[in-house]
Amino acid sequence: MAVKAPCQGEGCRRQAADGRSRRRTADGGLLCRPCRERLDSGLAELAHLYEECGRMLAGAAPAGLRERTTGGDLPGLPFNGAAADVRARMVSVLGSWSGLVAQERGFASPPRTVAALAAFLRRNGDWLAGHPAAAEATEEIARLVRAGRRAAFPDQARSIRLGGCPEPGCAGSLTVAVHGAARDAGQDADRAVLCDADPAHRWTSDQWSELSRTMDSGREPGTPGPAATERWLTAADIARLWHTSTGTVYRLASEQRWRRRNRAGRTYYNETDVRTCFDRRAAARA
Repeated sequence: MAVKAPCQGEGCRRQAADGRSRRRTADGGLLCRPCRERLDSGLAELAHLYEECGRMLAGAAPAGLRERTTGGDLPGLPFNGAAADVRARMVSVLGSWSGLVAQERGFASPPRTVAALAAFLRRNGDWLAGHPAAAEATEEIARLVRAGRRAAFPDQARSIRLGGCPEPGCAGSLTVAVHGAARDAGQDADRAVLCDADPAHRWTSDQWSELSRTMDSGREPGTPGPAATERWLTAADIARLWHTSTGTVYRLASEQRWRRRNRAGRTYYNETDVRTCFDRRAAARA
């Protein structure tokens, strides 16, 4: 039996830099299974981040986050330089890796769009995971995903309004505020669901699935009764509440056919569908 070598993926290289052991490779490639899955989910997320960054170019960013002003035919037009830069990098980096795959495998090159390039690389992901440059591929894709998240969802404390406080007699509203930097670093310190009327009414976002069932009903958590009113959340909101990546959110939304709505060019997902999906996943893990 062949001895499996240490994984060369970006995730395991980070582990090694922190003094932890690398995982072992899987399926005859150069990546372990988690790093292989992270490469695939990163490619899937890039297509969505490209569109999110495009919305920032269209003026979706808060005024204080618009980085510079263009001249030329339309002087004074707000322009988000970070979003434009990361979109250009996505096309360039994905185009380069797709070119390598197409050349070495004798395939026709895909159209030069982020969606087509990312889909092409995902179809050839197993081959890429065994290529001598697999480590560089995982590193560049992960770097692009981080840059795309920063540009699409700027590092600011964002409050997500969740609905009325379920505590008896309380007229307050619940919100969850998460700093972008804390989210990217995997920190949970700011992930708390808070009531704006009484600071004692406080829950961790891990309790959201149960808490959301009781909101707007005036019942104690865990008490049987009708479901809470429907809510609609963005992919970023879902990632914050369920402590996952936006790439996973987009994948599950597609696989599980979550109901969705579009408002002002942004997609919102039905919270009940989302909660049911994550409850099912948690039960399967248990």
